[in-house]
Amino acid sequence: MTIPKLKILVTGANGQLGRELALWTTDAADIIGFSREDLDITSSEQCKTILKRFKPDVVIHCAAYTAVDKAESEPDAAFLVNEAGTRILAEATAAMDAKLCYISTDYVFDGTSSSPYEEQDQPNPQTVYGKSKLAGEVAVQSVLERYFIVRTSWVFGNYGNNFVKTMLNLAGERDHLTVVTDQVGSPTYTYDLASFLIELVQTEHYGIYHASNTGSCSWFEFAEAIFEESKQKVKLEPCTTAEFPRPAPRPANSVMAHGAILANGLQDLRSWREALKHFIMNET
Repeated sequence: MTIPKLKILVTGANGQLGRELALWTTDAADIIGFSREDLDITSSEQCKTILKRFKPDVVIHCAAYTAVDKAESEPDAAFLVNEAGTRILAEATAAMDAKLCYISTDYVFDGTSSSPYEEQDQPNPQTVYGKSKLAGEVAVQSVLERYFIVRTSWVFGNYGNNFVKTMLNLAGERDHLTVVTDQVGSPTYTYDLASFLIELVQTEHYGIYHASNTGSCSWFEFAEAIFEESKQKVKLEPCTTAEFPRPAPRPANSVMAHGAILANGLQDLRSWREALKHFIMNET
């Protein structure tokens, strides 16, 4: 007896994670990606029309307003996409009786914890971006009974711009770089996150998850590892967050514990260093 393939619809298919998922091949699912040009999640009519046409079993919602600093000066734009758009998509998903997986962020926390954040810890976002993504989480929970909320952090991969690509590009231009050393988090490789999400949405283990590559580092240590793995000679100087001010405050600690992954018997993501090695081997 042949088991029917899951139909998975991915929003934000031009983004780092969305594109990774949209191009993913698996025997378990048929995946179709929609970019912002194909699907405006702030349009109820478009969401209903496209979901009715495709009839997905699962929607993985990667579309988001992610310009963290810019959001400070245009909060309405951030909330329109991250809260209102997410609510509209959740309503369209509910109408199809499909599952929704909403991609959220470490920015829902304030970064002051001395230990890794648990899924059940109280969010306290300090930025417009973080507040708008948390509002999206609340929208999902208020509309749907079956949902996955997956918070991730420090994303890098083959598509789009990210810290690893920036460091590799700068290595070709400069022999000296200054990198922040007092912000700690967990890098997340889109390849590994996509693999986890495809596994997760095939289950009935609903709820909130923290998913990043395992282990943690500072941005400075991350840069060191990038240059070690790529065998680039660059002199790194540490600096503090205070010496490198940004419009949106960055969390000092955004490391997240993976309690829900472990409790539900799912495969945890490999170490961030192994993931980085894999990326650089395929990138360079």
